[in-house]
Amino acid sequence: MSDAREQGCTLWFTGLSGAGKSTLAEFLTPLLRELGKRVEVLDGDEVREYLSKGLTFSKEDRDTNVRRIGFVADLLARNGVVAITAAISPYRALRDEVRARSSAPFIEIYVNAPLAVVEERDTKGLYKKARAGAIPNFTGVSDPYEPPLAPEVVCSTGVESIEESARRVLAYLEARGLAPVGAAAKVE
Repeated sequence: MSDAREQGCTLWFTGLSGAGKSTLAEFLTPLLRELGKRVEVLDGDEVREYLSKGLTFSKEDRDTNVRRIGFVADLLARNGVVAITAAISPYRALRDEVRARSSAPFIEIYVNAPLAVVEERDTKGLYKKARAGAIPNFTGVSDPYEPPLAPEVVCSTGVESIEESARRVLAYLEARGLAPVGAAAKVE
């Protein structure tokens, strides 16, 4: 088996808009790089702009978007990169499909924050617009979010600090041999 620094994987962050997926991904990226990992972040908003431009938020287009993210993440991961995805990916069956197609380790991380918390954090005003009917098919308001049934890691960002969430992810990676022993302890 290869050295933990050389092994790629997909860290699939899923959760409601505003749960902290991108924030946690951005916090973990330099920590993983300090551990000698090559890291790429596939942020949902950026993927929609550059890889999935023109797709709507219909179920069919959301599924297409998630499949594209999964394909790119696995391509990176099987080539020794830690591919971090930070996209809502609201439908459980699609996340399971992406997992089944992954040739590198796939770690589903549920970034769990209650709807009341994410609505309070809503800097873009998206929830308010969705509740007013201005944004159709908005996850958590007018479209479902299906939480994972058995994610490898749960980060309860409504009650824990970003450092606690990062330690939780790194501890899991250590346990799987995907990060060096002591990685989680380095988070201050």
